[in-house]
Amino acid sequence: MKVRFIADIVCPKCGAQDSVRIYIPEAGEVDEQLRDCVTCGHEERIGQAAATRHEMSTRVNHKVTSAVQQVEPQVLKIK
Repeated sequence: MKVRFIADIVCPKCGAQDSVRIYIPEAGEVDEQLRDCVTCGHEERIGQAAATRHEMSTRVNHKVTSAVQQVEPQVLKIK
């Protein structure tokens, strides 16, 4: 398991900032993440399905269906 501190996270129990660690499972280990607070010892277990969130759809990451009609190009004569 990899252990990392999560930046700018506040512990939900004691309110201490920058004291929450996350244990990330590696390949072949249990599909569950564990978060704990170094200050008060509060623990949270997160199943892998809950840890994997779907990215919200924004104007940057989704395909836009064009509202403009596709028109055949026409040759114009300029006099």
